[in-house]
Amino acid sequence: MRYLLPFFVFLGLANARPATGLHAQGTAPATPPPADAAFQVPTTEDTSLLWRITSPDSDTARASYLFGTIHLIPTEDYFLESTVVRAINDADEVYFEIDPRDMQDPTKMMGLMGQIKMRGDTSLQDLLPQARYDSIAEYFSATGMPMFFLEKMKPMFLSAMVGQDMSAGNPLMGGDSKMKSYELELSELAEAADKPIGGLETMDFQLALFDSIPYSVQAEMLYRAVATDMAGEMGETDSEFEEMVAMYRRHAVAEMSQLITDQSAGYGNFEELLVVRRNESWVPIITERLAATPTLYAVGAGHLGGERGVIALLRAGGLTVEPVYP
Repeated sequence: MRYLLPFFVFLGLANARPATGLHAQGTAPATPPPADAAFQVPTTEDTSLLWRITSPDSDTARASYLFGTIHLIPTEDYFLESTVVRAINDADEVYFEIDPRDMQDPTKMMGLMGQIKMRGDTSLQDLLPQARYDSIAEYFSATGMPMFFLEKMKPMFLSAMVGQDMSAGNPLMGGDSKMKSYELELSELAEAADKPIGGLETMDFQLALFDSIPYSVQAEMLYRAVATDMAGEMGETDSEFEEMVAMYRRHAVAEMSQLITDQSAGYGNFEELLVVRRNESWVPIITERLAATPTLYAVGAGHLGGERGVIALLRAGGLTVEPVYP
């Protein structure tokens, strides 16, 4: 599930307001899609990462935009189309899931370190059968990260590291890196164009969401991610990360949304808490700001498609959301 969470470097999850809809341990009932959602959903033919948002009452020349990102991508796979650059220039502001500058602020990052650990004395070894724990420990040790340092971390945080080449570096931390961050690249473009930058969410709330998913469920998800990645390394299948990058390069927002649904199956209301509720919290903000402040919103591409994706929810609210092709 790492593509859902930018985490510092990988992190990104509703500002303080959305937290009111979340229930501990992920027990909240699922929110049904709008009655006409089936007619609002992007199809597999809607291969665009950039979407124009207008309302019947707004000036179409003052549109807002929705752009689907992938939080980290290998440098050789990175691309940015001219339509996105034009959208930034046309917008008054640029908003992300969280403000990318927060992820580069050492003071803020250090303040979050305590939230990475599980509550109490819980350790990963407490949550899994020994054989599964051993597989995870072997996997991380092979990357140069011994379990001694990871034992108490929330399993979802560890899941974000699965499939990542730790030697590739992190573009958000400076220095040489074989990876690129769309958030970082877009924020630099926005700053160069003197556009204000903001966030729909905060890192504090994002990390708090990890506690809404039982640690035992997180641990099982971590094991499955490790097992899938190991199978990819042995050539049995593509890794989840490779599959996601391939979909992103195809601009396949409908496929990316379905991938999240498929991989969330069997894990309670993981998708409801970490995807749908966030989508529902963003839509009123986007709608309210539409007439006054045309904005480019850059969020994970997996949030765009689906019956309760951002595009369908905006359309169900009476807005026009159209793909912008290169």
